[in-house]
Amino acid sequence: MDRQHASIVIQQAITALRSGDATRARDLLTNVVNDPPPGEVPPWFLLAQACQMAGDAAGQGDALVRLLAEEPRHLGGLLLMAGNKAALGDSRAASSFYTTALAVADHAPDQVPQAMIPLLQQGQQYLQQAQGEYAAFLADQLAGKGIAPGSVSSRVDMALDLLLGRRQVYVQEPTSFYFPGLPQRQFYEAAEFDWAEGFEAQADSMRAELEALLDRQPSDFSPYVQTRPDRPAAANPLRDDPSWGAHYLWENGVPVPDHAAQAPATMAALATAPMPVIAARSPMALYSLLRPGTHIRPHNGMLNTRLICHLPLITNADCAIRVGNETRTWQQGRLLIFDDSIEHEAWNRGSATRIILLFEIWRPEISMDERVALTAIFEAITAYGGLPPDQG
Repeated sequence: MDRQHASIVIQQAITALRSGDATRARDLLTNVVNDPPPGEVPPWFLLAQACQMAGDAAGQGDALVRLLAEEPRHLGGLLLMAGNKAALGDSRAASSFYTTALAVADHAPDQVPQAMIPLLQQGQQYLQQAQGEYAAFLADQLAGKGIAPGSVSSRVDMALDLLLGRRQVYVQEPTSFYFPGLPQRQFYEAAEFDWAEGFEAQADSMRAELEALLDRQPSDFSPYVQTRPDRPAAANPLRDDPSWGAHYLWENGVPVPDHAAQAPATMAALATAPMPVIAARSPMALYSLLRPGTHIRPHNGMLNTRLICHLPLITNADCAIRVGNETRTWQQGRLLIFDDSIEHEAWNRGSATRIILLFEIWRPEISMDERVALTAIFEAITAYGGLPPDQG
């Protein structure tokens, strides 16, 4: 069939479709795809539409297979194939095609034809329903083997949540220095550290020292994030805002004399934790204040070689922190330990100020030799002026 003849037949098929004669349109287009003009792409998408209107699911599927073999990201083809698989009861295949179609549309939303928007919305609804059915099926299958949420481990629960799209994956993305090969863990448990139990046992004494400070100098907190004249301003809505305040006991690797003298029990407890000792940088320890209604927006820390420790000294049930895909509330006097190189945020939705003792420790997976090397690296970077101060 030459190009002119094919064009005439295709136009006849379009006219037949518009008049509701899908069978004639399908037959005409079948003639074209069986004998296409040299160098021309057969009208597979049009044939698939004609087959759909004619109720020919098998013919539509065949046409779409040929179309997507040549154009794997053809949006209309993906949507029709998803609908075709759904009509045949193949939920997993339909979900796969709908997922790909939605990704294609998200990649270039300005190129999506208006006529396809209802199909994309239908795809979103289908995926939600299919995901619920899939989750129910898995839960039933696992229950038959004695496996229920919380019955094995938090890692198993997390894996199922990720599989079902109930959570997303977050990884370490430090803003200044990345050390490879470390586990992607959001939270660590205090029981994993031999120093933690003794540290928590001093919580009442540490809280007493904080309360004494608040009685003497209730406003002795500076903004946690501050503008520096020698650096660009931090892109943080709480910059220079005392709603997120800091009172340092250790700062830039040295004790703050007046502050440390007022908190001897706290300083003694900090000495038991494996805090990094890095000239002009660490140890770092402070009281971190968060006033009611304050929200620390999602951000990432500078390094993945450390863990951040929080010991809540004054808190309430309406305060929480999200690290990656997990949210926890602070528990009075109980350590909360996390990797701040993973995206995290925090908020105080209560009516009272929250204050925690915040400090950093070495990650336990880093060997002593590596700690020595990393200390030398960080001190060299600092000597060059290349590593900015930690701004939350």
